[in-house]
Amino acid sequence: MVTSRSTAVRKAAVAGTFYPGDALALRTMVDECLASAARGAGPVGRPVAVPKMLVVPHAGYIYSGPVAAHAYARVASMAAPIRRVVLLGPVHRVAVRGLAVPTVGAFETPFGRVELDHSAIDSLRGLPQVVHDDRPHAPEHSLEVQLPFLQAVLGTSFKLVPLAVGDASAQQVGEVVERLWGGDETLIVVSSDLSHYLTYHQARAVDRLTVQRIAALDTDLDPYEACGARALNGALLAARNHGLHAELLDLRNSGDTAGDRDRVVGYAALALTSPHRTAVGDEEGETGADDDLTLGSALLGRARNAIRVRLGLPGEAETPHPALHQPGATFVSLHDARGDLRGCIGALAPVRSLDADVRHNAAAAAFADPRFPPLAAHEWAGLHVEVSVLGTPQPLPAARSESETLALLEPGVDGLILEWRGHRSTFLPQVWAQLPEPAAFMAALKRKAGLAADFWAADLTLSRYCVRSFEQARQHRAGEAR
Repeated sequence: MVTSRSTAVRKAAVAGTFYPGDALALRTMVDECLASAARGAGPVGRPVAVPKMLVVPHAGYIYSGPVAAHAYARVASMAAPIRRVVLLGPVHRVAVRGLAVPTVGAFETPFGRVELDHSAIDSLRGLPQVVHDDRPHAPEHSLEVQLPFLQAVLGTSFKLVPLAVGDASAQQVGEVVERLWGGDETLIVVSSDLSHYLTYHQARAVDRLTVQRIAALDTDLDPYEACGARALNGALLAARNHGLHAELLDLRNSGDTAGDRDRVVGYAALALTSPHRTAVGDEEGETGADDDLTLGSALLGRARNAIRVRLGLPGEAETPHPALHQPGATFVSLHDARGDLRGCIGALAPVRSLDADVRHNAAAAAFADPRFPPLAAHEWAGLHVEVSVLGTPQPLPAARSESETLALLEPGVDGLILEWRGHRSTFLPQVWAQLPEPAAFMAALKRKAGLAADFWAADLTLSRYCVRSFEQARQHRAGEAR
């Protein structure tokens, strides 16, 4: 067996079948997928978080390429820092016990070669679940089909750590991912399709539940739900340990793209982000603040101090950040030591500076939320503070019925504002964790506005928004709908 410093090249195995073998035809196809995804990405200026991890499908491009492109389009705008891609996918043709890394020097596609990150691969030596073996990689498509997209959005500036995942537990895969986690220079990509060969409507129902579990960072997925379940379980375990939040970018199946609807394969694209990573496309993310000063710590410090001063407690040092001087809208959510909601107050539009807004809403959540008594000093030690910065609300497209409106919602992503003749309510995107079904989410939102759960009117208006969420290291348990 050759060493990890081999100059051998793993040739493309599925070029000409899963995707075009001609570089020009491949470029045209990839660019069309990315352009279509960018057009459907939402209003310009809507806050976009920088992903640490992507979940993407791996079928032939005519089937899953348009879905995968939604994840890669998210990376295209922030490609510069990425120097390493850790790519995990299931094995389809050669069995593996554990995870297999290749010994070749590069992988090749019609776009050229991608060099392997030998130092990162060498860092895995000593892990008993990692084997150095080229055989599982030679025919495997789950990793290869991701490379042209990565080359299109990252150019030639990155190196690759390809991991073919076989019979491995979530803990074994998670240990490998943790060792390769790195910083902003490392992007982790998990390759997985969803359900296989159900009818179109069966697949839609099953896959919706599966992506809800992925978004909840569930680490007990089954290969029948997602063919890359073993890779996903381990990656999601690491994501949970690092406090990532999942955003569903696209969910379709082969019946939506290029196949019949009798036997379909499900595809999803998700981006997993840290609330403390800079957002792309919003003013706060482009302020040029010092790298060691995060907006999250700045906001959380001010929120905590606004409560501390009312409790007669000494304040803590506050981190400066230039975004604090700009207008901003925030919600501050408080949870007690048991994880139950203790207060939530916020603004839907920027009426004051971000600094003033987070202080105002923190104090209001602690002492003026009418659902709860004012916070007492003895509760401070167990209090968990979360700050959400709201993007600009965008009206939902007009729909003829409530069912059509529900189909427009993105669970786990959209915050929603409901307004009708003086009735008004909102739910932050975090509420999807408690009410994952759009119909239940909408019914609870209507009840919060003082309307019946089955109410609907032609002049009812809905707007959605994204948030950037910042919280303390300990994540709260689900409480009441906010």
